[in-house]
Amino acid sequence: MDTDVLVVGAGPTGLALGVDLARRGVDALVVERAGGLFPGSRGKGLQPRTMEVFDDLGVLGAIRAAGGTYPVGMVWQNGERVGEHQMFDPAEASEDSPYNEPWMVPQWRTQEILATRLAELGGEVRFGREVTGLEQDADGVTAHLATGAAVRARYLVAADGGRSAMRRALGVGMNGETVDPSPMLVADARISGLDRDHWHVFPPADGSPAFLAVCPLAGTEDFQVVAQFPEGTTVDLTPDGVRKVVAERSHLAPADVTEVRWASDFRPRAALADRFRAGRVLLAGDAAHVHSPAGGQGLNTSVQDAYNLGWKLGAVLTGGAPAALLDSYEEERRPVAAEMLGLSTAVHRGEVRRGGATRQLGLNYRGSSLTTEARTAVPDGAVRAGDRAPDGTVDGVRLFDAFRGPHWTLLALGAEAPDVPERVRVVRGAAHGAYGSGLFLVRPDGYVGWAAEAADGLARYLARVGQR
Repeated sequence: MDTDVLVVGAGPTGLALGVDLARRGVDALVVERAGGLFPGSRGKGLQPRTMEVFDDLGVLGAIRAAGGTYPVGMVWQNGERVGEHQMFDPAEASEDSPYNEPWMVPQWRTQEILATRLAELGGEVRFGREVTGLEQDADGVTAHLATGAAVRARYLVAADGGRSAMRRALGVGMNGETVDPSPMLVADARISGLDRDHWHVFPPADGSPAFLAVCPLAGTEDFQVVAQFPEGTTVDLTPDGVRKVVAERSHLAPADVTEVRWASDFRPRAALADRFRAGRVLLAGDAAHVHSPAGGQGLNTSVQDAYNLGWKLGAVLTGGAPAALLDSYEEERRPVAAEMLGLSTAVHRGEVRRGGATRQLGLNYRGSSLTTEARTAVPDGAVRAGDRAPDGTVDGVRLFDAFRGPHWTLLALGAEAPDVPERVRVVRGAAHGAYGSGLFLVRPDGYVGWAAEAADGLARYLARVGQR
C-alpha cells in the first residue's frame, strides 16, 4: 500500500479529514487536481457546531483571528438607505454552547488554515494530481492519475466536489432538484464607496429576481458580490461583466469596482447521493450532497462529514475496530445531509429564517446503531445518548478541554467511574445540569455514544469501537 487513506480533493472536507487522520497517526495522502487551493470566498459562514469541531482540530484560534461576525443587512433603494435588518436570528452564548453565532471566514482562508494545520501534523497535499479512475478489491483501492501513475490505498475518500469524478466512476447516483432556475454570480472584489459595517442589499425595483448583494468579507479588504439573473441568462464572469452588474443595480459606478479577484457562476440546487459508501470508497462533502448556499449549511455539513468519518477510519486502521464500523458513517451522515438540504432549500425560498436549526447544535445520532441509551429514566430536556455532548464545567474541568483530542471521554457524573482502557479519558464529578447523573461515554466527534446508570455493557461497547 502507498497509503492507508487517499483523500481526493483539497477543499474544506478533504483538508479537515486530512487533519483528523494525521493527528490519529493514520497514513493519509490528500491529492488535488488543481494547482493550488481554491481561491474564492464561496462558503464563508462557519456555524457554531463547526466552530466546536475546529476547536477540537486545533484551528479555532486561527479561524477566529481570520474572520469576524456577520454585519447587519442594509437595504438600498435608488441610492438611498431605506432600512436595516439582522441576517441571522440572535442567540446568546451559554456554558453549554460557547459559540453562539455564525463566524465569517472566506472559504479560501479557511482552507489555508486547515492546510497549515495539516502540514504542522506532518501531512501534505499534492497538487496537480487528477484522479481519473479507480478500481477496488478486497484489500484496497487503486486510484489512477492523469499522469499515468497509480496510488494504492486501503480506503479512498471522495471529497472532490459536486461534480465528483469518483462518485461517477463508482456509478453512484445523485438525485435532487433545482432550487432556483435563475443563475447566480458570486465574485470577490475590491470596491470603494460602500462602508464595511453592513451587508449591502440592492433589491430590484420591478420585483424581478435581479437582486444584488455586496458583503464585506471579514478579515480581508474584499467584498463578496452576489447577483441573481433571470432564467436563461448567460452570466458574464469577466471583470468588466462584474463591474457592469454592480453599476446597473446600485448607485456605484463601474470604476468603484477597483479589482475583481475571483468570479464564478452557479444555479442553486439540492442533491443527495444514493449512497455514501461503496466498498472501500466513501463519499464526503459536496461529492455526497449539494446545497443552496442560502442557509450556510453546505461547507459546515461537509466538514462534519469529515469529522464523523475521521475517527472511524482511525479506529479501523489503528484501533482494531471491525471494518463494519464504517457502515455507520452513511447511517449517521446521510440523514443529517438530507435534513440540512431541506433546511438550505427552505431558507433559500424564504420559508424559514436563519435561526437555531442553521447553527447545527441540535443535530443528533439518537437512531444510530452506534448509540446505546441504557438509562431507565431520562429527564425531559436532558442529554441523551446520540446527542451532541454540551460544554460545561465539572469539578473545575471544562468539558471541551477534556474532549479535545482524538480520544474517547467517560463522564462519571454522580456515579462511580469503572476501570477503562488508558486511552479513554475520565472526568469525575457531581451530577451536571445539562447531563443529570450517570455515565456518559463521549465519542471523539463530541457525541454521546453510550449512556447508563452503571457500567454494565460499557466494556462490550468499547470493544465494538476499537477501544479495548
